[in-house]
Parts: sequence; C-alpha cells; structure tokens
Amino acid sequence: MATPDREIPPPAEVAAALRAPFEAFGESFGGIWTETAVLQPLGLLLDLAGEAMRARLIVVTGGAEDRALRPDHTIPITLAHIASGVEAAHYLYAGDAYRTAPPGSGRPTEFGQIGAEALGASSDPVADDAALAALAWASAAAGGREDLRLAFGDVSLFRAFLTTLDLPAPTIARLVRALPSPRLMARALDRASAPAAPTGEGRLAAILAGLAEGEATMMLEEVWRLAGIQPVGGRAPAEIVHRLSLRAETQRTAPLTEAEVGLIQRYLAITAAPRIALEQVDALVAEAKGDLDPVLEAWVRRLIALEADGVPAAAMTLATGFARPFGYYDGVLFEITSPALGGDEAIAAGGRYDGLPERLGGRPGAVGCMVRPALAWSGG
Repeated sequence: MATPDREIPPPAEVAAALRAPFEAFGESFGGIWTETAVLQPLGLLLDLAGEAMRARLIVVTGGAEDRALRPDHTIPITLAHIASGVEAAHYLYAGDAYRTAPPGSGRPTEFGQIGAEALGASSDPVADDAALAALAWASAAAGGREDLRLAFGDVSLFRAFLTTLDLPAPTIARLVRALPSPRLMARALDRASAPAAPTGEGRLAAILAGLAEGEATMMLEEVWRLAGIQPVGGRAPAEIVHRLSLRAETQRTAPLTEAEVGLIQRYLAITAAPRIALEQVDALVAEAKGDLDPVLEAWVRRLIALEADGVPAAAMTLATGFARPFGYYDGVLFEITSPALGGDEAIAAGGRYDGLPERLGGRPGAVGCMVRPALAWSGG
C-alpha cells in the first residue's frame, strides 16, 4: 500500500507489461526516451498550467526565482523539444512527478508516470488523438484491472460551440478557462450574464488596459511600492498586467442573454456514450442555428480509430463539461479511471495541447498521454 509521501511501484513483471505498449509505440514512431529536470520554474508552470494548479504544486523557494517540483512531464519535454530545433518528434518518458495531496486523502505526493508526447505538425491530428488514447488504454489494461473506463472531453468542441453562439471573444476565453471547474464555470456564467460594477481591482485593470504594456508594468510596480506590497507566488508584473487587461476587456463586453446561458448550461450537462453525446451536441447547435459538422465528423473518425485499436465502445463516454485542471489542454482530452479505486483518481490521462509549444516559442501541434503504473496494477 502507498505511503502518504511516495507510492509503491508495481512488481517488475507488471511494470514491464505496462511499459511494453510504450516500447512498441517508440519502435513504430522513432520515439526518444527522455529525462527532464525535477525542479521547474514556478512562474512558468503557473502561466502554462493555470492557477488551478497552484494549490497542487510543491514549491521550493530560494535562489533567483521560485521553483516547483515538476507536477508532470509535459511542459519540460515541450521545452526540451523546442530547444532541440527539431520540427516534429515523439518522446517517451518514465519518472516521478510531484503534487501535494488533498488533506486526509492518503494519496502520495511522489508518484511514478510513464508516458508519450507527440510534438510538431501532423498530417492527421485526429488519428494521433486516437493513437495516444489507445496507447494509454493498452498500457493501463496491462495492469490487470477489468473495470476500466475511458472518459473524454473536448476543449476545442466547447470553444467551437460558443463560437456558434456569436459570443464576444473575451467572453469565450473566460468560459473556456473556467471549463475545468464547475464552481468557476458557474461564477463565470453569472459574471458574463450580469457584469458587476467595476471594483477597485476592475478600475485598476481598466486604467492599465489603456496603457502600453511597458508603461502598465511600471505603473503596477509603482502602485505596489507606494502601498508597501511585496508580491509573492511566482508571477511577474508583466503577467499580472496581461491578466488584468483581459479582465478589463471582458468587463466591456455585452452580457449573455438568458437563452445563451441556458444553451451553454445544457451543453455542459451532456454526458453519454460518445455517439449519443455527439447527437445531443448537434441538436443544440441546430437550435442555435449553427453548424459544427466538420468537428463532429472528426469525432466520429476518432471513435472508429479507437475501436479499431481495441478500445471497447462500451467503456467510453464523452462528457462535454469535462476538462483537466492543467490549463494548457486546448483540444480532445481524456482520463482512464477504475470504479474499484473510487473513480476520482486517473489511472491514465492525456490529450491535445496544440497551443502550448507555440506559447513557448515553438511550432503548434502536440498530443500526449501518461499512465500511473502503481494505480494501473490491479494488485496495488
């Protein structure tokens, strides 16, 4: 049984069985086994993974900048890929990740992961989505559990649905950012449907939004100096200015109508077998007088490929309101769970994060997956 600090890995023969699908994947695609640094820049992690991850990060202070133990391998592998100058490559990894555990959960803060990342432009992203999800399924199933479930979400489908409603871009961006948290989504819908009068922070945001970025950053630093504030938490002044400017832009947009809020809430409530869920999405889009046929047809192709790769149709669901807390996912994403484990901790997970490499100065295009060997093992 796992300790609260570090989980116990599976026996060597089980670990080998879990690793075998990744070895085969690497042989097929020329995958490179990669290691990354355990310490990662805190500010970069917060900017890329999102504020929702702050409470889960293990922060190490001291030195020129605050750092955190790596919460996963995706960001450091993406950075290494960009630094290599290679246009496209497949990477494999096996190593520990570190996150704080919810109080009283008994979960480890240090746990093993094995995974794959496909970075760079692809001739068929839909096929890649299916291949990485099927890879995670094959590895997780090798652990011996017979009750696995594969749940999908799709951030890009949600964004496309909001676009069919002709919503302002700032409103769409805010709602997409809130997708991983039902609580934040409810708050975002409330704010978007009835914008409140500007608060002190809102007035500051409006002032900063009217300045050039360099001037806004200098003004924010001066406000901190006059107020005797010493900022902590890893975010640079320029990052804070950018976020406040986005907030000010959102405050200037027209509020959502009751009908628009209703459509969004009904969309987010869809959870069913994937083909049934897609039919329900299509019906909502038709009600909004929109058209998402290319996106929905891509989903059908994805499902056909998954089933061809051995993922049982009966094990899959599509939940339109599902997203992972890592803020860099911007397309299809998934989790594999086991009811025997309570269903609230992912045995495997992954998805598409096309925008992450671009935000770091690289070329867009990325999808990956990871498996937790200790959770996949049925004897764990």
